[in-house]
Formats: sequence, structure tokens, C-alpha cells
Amino acid sequence: MSPQQETDLPPGLSKPAQRALTNAGYRWLEQLTRVSEAEVERLHGVGPKALAQLRHALVANGLSFADGKKVDQSGTRE
Repeated sequence: MSPQQETDLPPGLSKPAQRALTNAGYRWLEQLTRVSEAEVERLHGVGPKALAQLRHALVANGLSFADGKKVDQSGTRE
């Protein structure tokens, strides 16, 4: 099984962002609900585009980062 099949992170996520998240132990969106958006943003390789993709994926699954920032359906903060 390839690493992409062992995760539910957004498939369009850049390779650097995927590596940063995986190296930090985050392979599932559910795991991101335990950390703040700022913590994820500090990971080398996770930039604004990756954060927007993660926000959108979390919202699509009824989830959010631990800091509880509300986001709309487009994945942007309200």
C-alpha cells in the first residue's frame, strides 16, 4: 500500500506539506483536530495554500483545528 492510500489528507497537498505532516505524525484529518492551526503552520513545508486545503478538508468532514477557528465551506476563516 502506498503512503497516499494510508492517509485521508487532501490528495492535492504538496509533497513538502505531505512530508511535513507525516514526519510530525499527522496522517489523518482527525489527528489535526488535536492541534491548533498555528502549530501546523509552523511545520516546515506547510504554507498558506496547504493550510487552506487542510481547512477545506476538515470542514468537508465536519472537523476543525483544535483552536476552534470557525471556517466557512470555502475553507476560509469567518
